[in-house]
Amino acid sequence: MELGDVTGAEACFRMALQITPDFAEVYANLGLLLDRQGVADAAEVYYRHSIELNPTYSETHLNLGALLANKKRFNEAEAAYKQAIALRPHSPVGWSNLGVLYACMKRELEAEQCHRMALSLDESYTIARFNLSYILLRQGRFEEGWYCLESRNWFAERTAHLTCPRWQGEGVVGKSILISYEAGHGDMIQFCRFASVLKAQGAASITMICHPALKTLFADLQGVDSVLSFEEQIPASGWDFWTHLLSIPHYCKTRLDTIPAKIPYLRAATNRIEKWAPLLPKNGLRIGLVWKGNSQFENDADRSLPSLDVLTPLWTVGGVNFISLQKGAGEDEVTQLPGGLTLINLGPQLTDFADTAAVVANLDLVICVDTAIAHLTAAIGKPCWVLLPEYKTDWRWMIDRTDSPWYPGIVRLFRQPAMGDWSSVVAKVVAALKQWVLRA
Repeated sequence: MELGDVTGAEACFRMALQITPDFAEVYANLGLLLDRQGVADAAEVYYRHSIELNPTYSETHLNLGALLANKKRFNEAEAAYKQAIALRPHSPVGWSNLGVLYACMKRELEAEQCHRMALSLDESYTIARFNLSYILLRQGRFEEGWYCLESRNWFAERTAHLTCPRWQGEGVVGKSILISYEAGHGDMIQFCRFASVLKAQGAASITMICHPALKTLFADLQGVDSVLSFEEQIPASGWDFWTHLLSIPHYCKTRLDTIPAKIPYLRAATNRIEKWAPLLPKNGLRIGLVWKGNSQFENDADRSLPSLDVLTPLWTVGGVNFISLQKGAGEDEVTQLPGGLTLINLGPQLTDFADTAAVVANLDLVICVDTAIAHLTAAIGKPCWVLLPEYKTDWRWMIDRTDSPWYPGIVRLFRQPAMGDWSSVVAKVVAALKQWVLRA
């Protein structure tokens, strides 16, 4: 199982059961094997049978709790985690897992207490500190939030070859700095603004590593002297310091009221704007739509719309032209739109984020789910309405706000009132859009 040989592992476990049919740990391992493959129902059966045979094995309760949490059976997950904690009260794992569950249930005070309990038991259990960071950042408690976020270790292998020291807040006057990429396209677009913060502090030159699809867009980013794709060969030396992009807010002591929010900080190239302009309507408002994010994202099933059909009430608003910016998942749904509804489909023609930025620059508004397009639209200064899920709302949109301190006056947030309730969200967007048209 540890080597990834699923077939071999299952054969061994089942052979073990032939030898000893009531071997609880084998059922637990079979459950874990199936759980990792996404066969949740069968995994649950094995976990529960293992617990029947040996209810004192804490790890099985933990695994069952995680499975139940993923299935959104929160009360059952809570009971499983509490049983694991009762069996091993001095282990930080159960406390941290329970904290994650409480955060999903929006019981944030209890979530924070659980993570702090985990850390009191084992200060080196960085998973708990990382999980705590999301709670703190969501609440705008940036001082401790950024510190706790430093517990992440997403891309250590990408920077292991660098010979220059990692920047930890030292003076940057006259220094050259390499900023390494992190997380997804949206994170890069949101936080690339911090390059100009270091430049304002006196950095002599800044090189940024980014995703290939962002390289052209970032070429003219203020404060950045050169841009590298992470697919390129990154030299081991040549800079005074290197830093992860999301570490800059921590060492620059960024607080809620000092977010560098000068908009726009990204710009579309004039020649690209002119290239896309003829493909767009001349009359009426032009509104871009994105209804799905990257399907590989852990919470994509909740943040993305089930289908484009959910947005069809938008077409009841007159004086509006809709343009699809959808790429990848959901792109083919444009052709399945009910008859009589027109949607200009530009998504398949977009080659990178520089193209998308140029199209957005030609629009009046973008309505989208929580994807990189939201950050791109806002970063170039175009109004953006973001549709947010109730479950696991990303920390950066904070709590209950309809605006964003990261994009003041630019972003408007429309939140689900209950898990899965997109119809209420779209109804609010329709009402807001009618008002928008009247003011235009």
